[in-house]
Amino acid sequence: MSLSPLNRTHSLDIGPVHRELPLFSVSPDLAIAVLNILGDTELTEAAAQELSHRLAGQDYAALVTAETKSIPLAHALSVCTRKPYVVLRKNYKPYMGEPLSAETLSITTGAPQTLYLDGKDRQLLQGQGVVLVDDVISTGSTLAAMRQLMSAAEARVVAAAAICTEGDAERHGDVIALAHLPLFPF
Repeated sequence: MSLSPLNRTHSLDIGPVHRELPLFSVSPDLAIAVLNILGDTELTEAAAQELSHRLAGQDYAALVTAETKSIPLAHALSVCTRKPYVVLRKNYKPYMGEPLSAETLSITTGAPQTLYLDGKDRQLLQGQGVVLVDDVISTGSTLAAMRQLMSAAEARVVAAAAICTEGDAERHGDVIALAHLPLFPF
């Protein structure tokens, strides 16, 4: 899948931070607003502050995120909540021991990906409550793969949190999100 930029934006406000998200065409008749928090410390920290308040009543031992774009959010949220975070990797590394794995299909890559839970991280999560963290939850495929890995690791998912949900808002009713991004048909 290739993304084609359009000369339009979508407004996003997270706490005091305002961004104009560029719209990119993902098919001949559909565009999405692209949120990229990599390098955007101000937005990432504002989102982490807001999410930490919304997670205050949850009982969990760790945050779990998928590599790559949501790592800064998981890190900032970890600082706010004083909870450790675990990154589900997209490539197997020999130091992982015997990892668990699950497949996902990302809307931005259009290709299947495998997520791996490192063996040492599995020990941290086993029997514990966890919060799944993502920057944007769109189709729910990555979230489903993360849930599958947590089940295999015998961890209890107590919440899913994201800066934004995207697409069908009703599909993401159980996600703690700060904003919703519509799809842009044209």
